[in-house]
Amino acid sequence: MSFSGEVKEELTRQQSPGRHCQIAEIAAILCMSGSVEEQEPSGYRIRVVTENADVAARFTALTRRAFHITPDDEITASPARRASEARCLTIQNPEDARRVLSAVKLLDSEGRPTLDLTLANHLVVRQSCCRRAFIRGAFLASGSMSDPSKSYHFEIVCSNEAAARQLEDIIRTFHVPVRTIRRKSRFVVYIKEGEGIVDILGLMEARVALMNMENIRILKEMRNSVNRQVNCEAANIGKTVSAAMKQIEDITYIKNHIGFSRLSDALAETARLRVEYPDATLKELGGMFEPPVGKSGVSHRLKKLSEIAENCREQ
Repeated sequence: MSFSGEVKEELTRQQSPGRHCQIAEIAAILCMSGSVEEQEPSGYRIRVVTENADVAARFTALTRRAFHITPDDEITASPARRASEARCLTIQNPEDARRVLSAVKLLDSEGRPTLDLTLANHLVVRQSCCRRAFIRGAFLASGSMSDPSKSYHFEIVCSNEAAARQLEDIIRTFHVPVRTIRRKSRFVVYIKEGEGIVDILGLMEARVALMNMENIRILKEMRNSVNRQVNCEAANIGKTVSAAMKQIEDITYIKNHIGFSRLSDALAETARLRVEYPDATLKELGGMFEPPVGKSGVSHRLKKLSEIAENCREQ
């Protein structure tokens, strides 16, 4: 099972003890993957289509607990993928459908389903716990996330811009960095930052998935830290080797053209030690002098030797 599937399986086991939270979660599922069909005379029928059997069972359990209604359940062809099956849950009774739509605030002031199936008002998500339940329902209905060991990506696909903006506003009340983009005919509410994904897993109460992701994040950060340190050390070694080769080249030029006899004792000793110990650092070279010389002193002497070599080349 994918990481996304594991998160959804965990969320379907969460209990929403309060009826207000159950209604908020039902509202989200209807906003994301539901539809309302008109029936004569002046009645409505609710449909929810999902490819996830656990989500279908979750919606059925929620409607039973909140409204004492059991939707009809049938297997149908998936609207998204060919050769794939989906579950179609239907509330056929017009009175039951109107009761549900009214409770989840998907009816406008005239008693008709809201445009694009967005909340007619935010009474359903007024409380923090209800907003959490709404986010959980939205993710169960049309959300997915990548395996955090490969990349950080969390998204909920909405059928229209109004539903996407509504969901984005609800998530932002928890100060989670969320964005919305258009993908073909749909709108996607997404999070790319690992910390933001951890936050929203916590909001949805996916505690096991949260801990698994945190463990993965720690391991990735440790690997990245080690890699950065290794790369930095490798770069420093490369610079040291390049500098030492240039210094030896200058010293060899001085030796071949003017000899060490025209150098001061300090410069001659520095030149001899550098040639003898080409891999030594400045600190290690300084420790070989009697008395020892600091890094800055050794660096100054080597720069002086480089200047002498350049002057000789110019002449």
